[in-house]
Amino acid sequence: MSTPRTVSPTTDAGADQSRSFAGAALAAAVLGFFVITLDAVIVNVALPSIRHDVGGGITGLQWVVDGYTLMFAALLLTSGSLTDRVGARRAFGIGLTIFALASAACGLAPNLGALVAARFVQGAAAAVMMPSSMALIGHAYPDPLRRGRAVAMWAMGGAVASSCGPVLAGLLTLLTWRLIFFINLPVAAAALILLARTRRSPHRRVPFDWAGQVAAVLAMGGLTYGAIEAGAAGFAAPRVIAAFAVAAVALAAFLTAQARGSHPMMPLDLFASRTVTVSVAVGFAFIVGYYGLPFVMSLYLQQMRGLSALATGAAFGPMMLVGAVLTPFSARITERVGARALVTIGLALMTADLAVLALVPASTPVWALAALMVPIGLSGPLVMPPMTAALLSAVPSHRAGVASGVFNTSRQVGGALAIAVFGAMLAQPTGFLHGLRTSLLIAAVTSLAAAAVSRLLRPAPTTAGPTCAD
Repeated sequence: MSTPRTVSPTTDAGADQSRSFAGAALAAAVLGFFVITLDAVIVNVALPSIRHDVGGGITGLQWVVDGYTLMFAALLLTSGSLTDRVGARRAFGIGLTIFALASAACGLAPNLGALVAARFVQGAAAAVMMPSSMALIGHAYPDPLRRGRAVAMWAMGGAVASSCGPVLAGLLTLLTWRLIFFINLPVAAAALILLARTRRSPHRRVPFDWAGQVAAVLAMGGLTYGAIEAGAAGFAAPRVIAAFAVAAVALAAFLTAQARGSHPMMPLDLFASRTVTVSVAVGFAFIVGYYGLPFVMSLYLQQMRGLSALATGAAFGPMMLVGAVLTPFSARITERVGARALVTIGLALMTADLAVLALVPASTPVWALAALMVPIGLSGPLVMPPMTAALLSAVPSHRAGVASGVFNTSRQVGGALAIAVFGAMLAQPTGFLHGLRTSLLIAAVTSLAAAAVSRLLRPAPTTAGPTCAD
């Protein structure tokens, strides 16, 4: 006769506490990703209002967007190492606090220079928050299945920000564009309260790769500066040529430092994993279209079609809303279809839609343009959540922060270059409309290349622990 199995109350209490810690970590990460994404998309609709208030042409507006994105990209790699060094919980708290202070500085900025400077600080703080938020989830949900679903919920924070950002910007701009930054403060406060309820994160002591970090900032800064200034001064301008030269030399120095350094910020052996390599390529290409489209279309709808900020935000509403609605189901869909098929479908959908938008007549009604942008929003939850979950499953847990930093760096570099290059296209003598079409076609070709690369993606392991060879 078997003895009835009993469950210890202590065991139940421990499990409940563990679930509570995990839930608080996930909620804090979701709110963090919400404000990070919000500040990447909400600015686009407010750009004409910002220019009217503090001055600046296309170049100035590009720096308002790229000041954030550039520092985000340049510091993500070190931030991944910082997350592993001090622990995801502490790193996320530091980044979130600085982000809130920088948001207040953006809202109080008296001129364009102060605004761009505050955006640089905001981007640096976001760089610390992004990999630490992903690592928080990785530590809180060690089971691959539950982690995949948690990542889908984390992505929901970005999807909601993307969906409400344009409309929210239009509404807040009716009062003042400064409110688009002040709105971050209560969200950051709520995330910090949740973070205090999470378990202390594991960490490991490693030196910082200062040589690699300096080289990365110079490479990304030179490339972005050169692309932005090329729109106003031309590619033959001495300062543009010098910027690209600095970027090339710094990139070579960065790769050398990573190959020979004892503690590289981007260990090159990460790329021995096919999943990591594909993730980096897909992340870059996807964001070129996903961030580049709102930038050029927002300026087009307000400057060329005469829409108000609120009407422009409403035009982006359907595109962003469909992504927010689908995101909670992306993990379930991935379990049924597989990450590779889903990512390829999403990128193919984005490619076709960008090409159509580039070729439609200039007289196309605004409602039709809004409808045509919907597939871009649909591609978001088809690509990013399964790609993120596959990445986290392909690396050991102690390298989750570094891998997350590499992945998100590729995304932000794609966004920064998209704004820089597309802004340069819009400023060309051939005219705004020609620059718009060229920009969308560039994004379509980039997305198509990523769709082809995504076919190399391997499914994440389910029975064995992750290794760097997956």
